[in-house]
Amino acid sequence: MAVRISLAIILAIAVFPAQAVDFKKDIQPLLKNKCSRCHSGHEAKGEFSINTRNTMLKAAKPGNSAGSLLFQLIASKDPDERMPSKGEPLTPKQIALIKTWIDEGLAWPRGYSFAEWRKAPLAPRVVKLPSVKNGLKNPVDRFLQSYFDKKGVKQKKPVDDRTFLRRAYLDLIGLPPTPEQYRSFAEDKDLAKYEKVVDTLLANDEHYMQHWISFWNDAFRNSYTRQYHGGNKYRLTNWLKASLKANKPYDQFAHELLSPNSGEQAAFIDGIKWRGTVNSSQVVEMQAAQNVAQVFLGLNLKCASCHDSFINDWTLDQSYAFASVFANAPMEKHRCDKPTGNKVAAAFVYPELGKVDPKASRKMRLNQLADLMTKKENGRFSRVIINRIWASFFGRGLVEPVDEMDNHPWNSDLLDWLARDFAANGHDLKHTMGILTTSQAYRLPTVEPVPNQKAEDFTFKGPLTKRLRAEQLLDGLAQLGEAAAPPAKRPAFQRHGLRNLDRLMRILGRPKRDQVATSRDNRPTTLQALELSNGDIMHKVVQNVGAKWASSKRTSDQLIEDLFQNAFLRKPTQDEKMAAAGLLGEKPSAANVADLVWVLVLQPEFQLLY
Repeated sequence: MAVRISLAIILAIAVFPAQAVDFKKDIQPLLKNKCSRCHSGHEAKGEFSINTRNTMLKAAKPGNSAGSLLFQLIASKDPDERMPSKGEPLTPKQIALIKTWIDEGLAWPRGYSFAEWRKAPLAPRVVKLPSVKNGLKNPVDRFLQSYFDKKGVKQKKPVDDRTFLRRAYLDLIGLPPTPEQYRSFAEDKDLAKYEKVVDTLLANDEHYMQHWISFWNDAFRNSYTRQYHGGNKYRLTNWLKASLKANKPYDQFAHELLSPNSGEQAAFIDGIKWRGTVNSSQVVEMQAAQNVAQVFLGLNLKCASCHDSFINDWTLDQSYAFASVFANAPMEKHRCDKPTGNKVAAAFVYPELGKVDPKASRKMRLNQLADLMTKKENGRFSRVIINRIWASFFGRGLVEPVDEMDNHPWNSDLLDWLARDFAANGHDLKHTMGILTTSQAYRLPTVEPVPNQKAEDFTFKGPLTKRLRAEQLLDGLAQLGEAAAPPAKRPAFQRHGLRNLDRLMRILGRPKRDQVATSRDNRPTTLQALELSNGDIMHKVVQNVGAKWASSKRTSDQLIEDLFQNAFLRKPTQDEKMAAAGLLGEKPSAANVADLVWVLVLQPEFQLLY
């Protein structure tokens, strides 16, 4: 069969150059939408099935798209040969994606099949805690010992005290330690000093709240402006502050948000209404369903709010049933923005956990939803938040992406044990944070992230190197400025997590919060590099810090010593001392001091968590 490939396709491949292809994002929806009706499950027209990688090999040769029948058929300009035989043909961009995917080796998640979509089990799973090995008693380490053995990973020595302390401070309270705090920790000879410092940090309710409020503001789209929440713009903020300071049990925390009894609590559910109706698949009730599913269940319903999902098995009916929980009456189903005339009664996304009464009032339905979400049989509820906390500390979740909790964890036993232990200890987030940050695994040297690494190719060897979040970086700069004064005279400063979004924070990666954000992109951008190295806003911030140090009347040598200690918790090397002295001169001006501050802040040692 001579398959002719059109000039348009050849040009398209040039227009859309080869890039790393993500199976989950790029290929799976495409194959499911265009091929699955005739070539998946029990259907295998032409004796060809896309069910598994092995069955795909009949028409696709890894590394050789030109010799692959699949590519030839989708790119053919002969309408009698071109696939799919029915419906719209693939676009040039889609064809280019398939070509790149084949040429890159036909990547396929281990165990994945189009015949059967994996739905993670709901029930909490009882996992036996492994016995102590090599003297490591922390539960995380007890699970990882066998994992490392199985994967052939040779564990490295833990990081030094300076690296650990900076990591723990920034992860738990969002601020770097001061030289005085580091000195006290380094001089402590108690073997339990790691547990003691973590306990101390978690007991600091004010700093804990000021740091973790950004995590929850991203998830709840709380941006301190009337644009996103009607009425009193601080009502959700006030509730969040009080809840975090009190370390409110997470099940109670979620229940109050889903079934609110006060105006402050209702700001999450009612705040969704700021966006209004975008289209027939994005009415406010559907937005509520999507947001609640994403935040509390790690579930993506966005595709299934317009049509049956191509990514997973969630259906349009299920999405509308869940959206009807938040509505005043059963909702009419729209498919691809077209009304169907059918109304869908309210139901929970996991009916095996229990029912929502579609005839009950909205207030009663929300209460039933909150009960179902937080009931002990819903193991997913705990797994989702534990996975996100793990990702916050270690740079990558036990399940990735964190909003696709039906994916396989890289260590199921560890995730299930942590989730069950979390629930058994009163859904206490600080309890689990303490376990994670006192583990030997947390103290391992960091590993450089691999761009576009697929879940099945990931092996845990230690935390990933992380860039500081916008709030952490700017709080660190503010603290560096206040350190110019003696400890007793240092004023408190407003943490950036409690401030309105400004241009600098936006550039550094804080989201606008017009959408739910349960994670932030850790990759640097060109705009960030330009602003940090030569931006007007950054210039003003650094000038302010430099002026404070210049007015402290320190000598050039004292300025160099103290700035290095406060920025890096160490003395400058001889080469660094000489370079800094050349920058400052004998009589340091505010401008020269600001230049030195800027140089220090640009260093990876300041901007990254190793």
